[in-house]
Amino acid sequence: MDCTQTIPRRIAIGVHPQMPAAAEEAEAIAHFLHERGVEAYWGKLSDPSFRQKLEGDTDLCIALGGDGTLLRAGHLCAPLHIPILGINLGRFGFLTEVKRTEWPSMLPLLMEGRYWLEGRMMLQATHLRAGNALGSWSVLNEVVICRGQFVRPVTLRAQVDGYPLATYIADGLIVSTPTGSTAYALAVGGPIMPPDLRNILIVAVAPHLSVDRAIILSEGSVVNVTVHTTHQAVFSVDGQPPVSMVDGDEVRVEANHNTACFVRFGDRGYFYRNITNYMEQNPTAGETE
Repeated sequence: MDCTQTIPRRIAIGVHPQMPAAAEEAEAIAHFLHERGVEAYWGKLSDPSFRQKLEGDTDLCIALGGDGTLLRAGHLCAPLHIPILGINLGRFGFLTEVKRTEWPSMLPLLMEGRYWLEGRMMLQATHLRAGNALGSWSVLNEVVICRGQFVRPVTLRAQVDGYPLATYIADGLIVSTPTGSTAYALAVGGPIMPPDLRNILIVAVAPHLSVDRAIILSEGSVVNVTVHTTHQAVFSVDGQPPVSMVDGDEVRVEANHNTACFVRFGDRGYFYRNITNYMEQNPTAGETE
């Protein structure tokens, strides 16, 4: 794990850029921390000035929002080896640790060092065209390679370590971390993977007369997915705006050398309790970002 457990003395508070309630909560948390001798500052996760401050002497980042906010914080904090505490302002936060009403009682535990860090594997996705890299992204949940606005399947040829794996005629293909196994991959029938695993999951979306079973690979595997289509195809990383692809484009996915570290207060069986709660309600209702 890249992060180190410490008693934090300088804390960043990152808020969802389109959630006004998060800004109000951030002010209250910053005041709470200041009164207890902890330096704290807050800002929008999308704000370049907030990102610059993170690169200074920051011990920990509090992410205010939902799971989407925590993903954004993970992209920023993992390369800097900064642990993240998620405070949920939505209806159901699968990744967040603390409810909105709980932080006044939980933050003192943080300042006493009474927590543990959970490392989450990340991936690196690279967009290739004619062998040239057009861009590269860190992935905490999943990369989705799929059809665009036309309701027609695309042909996706998957290779692992340079060897052919399968050809999918499908709406899309998900390449996921264990963290992402409880997100989109779960919705299309993929398996649930414990968060401490370091494996790569491949799941097809609506395959048409193609392989319809999920495949789990080792951490060291390199996955290459080539798109063959006469119409639009796209890919998206962790729900970010889609990137257009043309026939012959490729997405290479491999393990990222960075690890996202989440602050946890309870016992290590929390994941399975969350799974039960998740299955017993509709987590898509209400604000989840």
